[in-house]
Amino acid sequence: MMARRGFGTGLMDPVGSARTPWMMLACATLGFALNFWAWALLSPLGPRFKQLLGLPAAQQALLVAVPVIVGSLGRIPVGALTDRYGGRVMFPLVSAATIVPVLFIGVAGQSSLAALLIGGFFLGIGGTAFAVGVPFVGAWFPPHRRGLAVGVFGAGMGGTAISALTTVHLVDSGGAAAPFVITAVVLALYAAISWLVLRDAPGRSTPGQPLIARLAATARLPITWQACLLYAVAFGGYVAFSVYLPAYLQTGYGLEQADAAYRMAGFVVLAVLMRPLGGWLSDRIGPVPVLAGVFVVVIVMAAVQALTPALMPVGTVAFLSMAAALGAGSGATFALVAQAAPADQVGSVTGLVGAAGGLGGFVPPLVMGFLYGRLGSYGLGLALLAGTAALAVVLTLTAVRALVGVQVRAR
Repeated sequence: MMARRGFGTGLMDPVGSARTPWMMLACATLGFALNFWAWALLSPLGPRFKQLLGLPAAQQALLVAVPVIVGSLGRIPVGALTDRYGGRVMFPLVSAATIVPVLFIGVAGQSSLAALLIGGFFLGIGGTAFAVGVPFVGAWFPPHRRGLAVGVFGAGMGGTAISALTTVHLVDSGGAAAPFVITAVVLALYAAISWLVLRDAPGRSTPGQPLIARLAATARLPITWQACLLYAVAFGGYVAFSVYLPAYLQTGYGLEQADAAYRMAGFVVLAVLMRPLGGWLSDRIGPVPVLAGVFVVVIVMAAVQALTPALMPVGTVAFLSMAAALGAGSGATFALVAQAAPADQVGSVTGLVGAAGGLGGFVPPLVMGFLYGRLGSYGLGLALLAGTAALAVVLTLTAVRALVGVQVRAR
């Protein structure tokens, strides 16, 4: 306990005063963004692979969803390993491991659906970086600043915007391998730099239980499953749109590939900017009202978009409003985790919650592709999102509010 009082001050760092909490946060956020850049490389190229390989809508959706589900499930063991070994070890390790599938896809993996699925499976490693960063960053900051700190770290999900803005252009100008080779080089540089720069927080809590026992104990915490459900809607919705929005805009509105990719990047950027705001607001007024508010916005805007309005201005307003709400909701969810989870289990809780968020992003693209193939419309899929967000509001205002109230009284 005494060791944790020094977190966030920057005065107890035994490796030098230059390694402040904010420096650690900046380096971790950069690593998260770069790994997410790699994780999202297939999404902007989905329409291209659909055309080159003659993929139906369902297979195109599967192609962009595979890295999502692997990156999501991989967060469970990676989060637990981060509790044990720390972010100083895990950030360089995850970054280096992601280089292999990136190069495979770039050099040899674009000739068939099977090769792309294999490469995409291992590309999911990049998505596990989130489970490294939340406990790493949270340990450097005191409780009253963790919402903002974790929200700032979460802005690294903007790495998907880097992919959206650059991948198609790099393929057009430099060839099919160009974006993958460039990403691999950047990841290699980051792996080396992070090993030299990153340090775990002084007095970091290290669990003594075996991995399986820790995961079992984490699974029994009420905060784990409540946050899992909320994050599956908030971050899952963001991931689903970030990987499927180009296909949606091309199919539903007839946009060109580059135009659809740029619009998806705008969605991502707004969600990224709102994530720290969601964490900051949660520090000020509590995560419960923030979460309830953002899910109400999602209900309204998803219902509007389910009617397939004109893209300008109504459709654009609906999507950007959902982007803002989903980004703020993602930040608020991990502000809740940072406040409510036991200190030595934050990584394990983060892994499970992060997995739920990724799985929440895995299902909608498959559902949207299936429904469009059967009905010729995306309306029902968006109506289902509105209904799911309504359930999230109910959960937030009942079980989550009760849990937070108990913890406040206990303190």
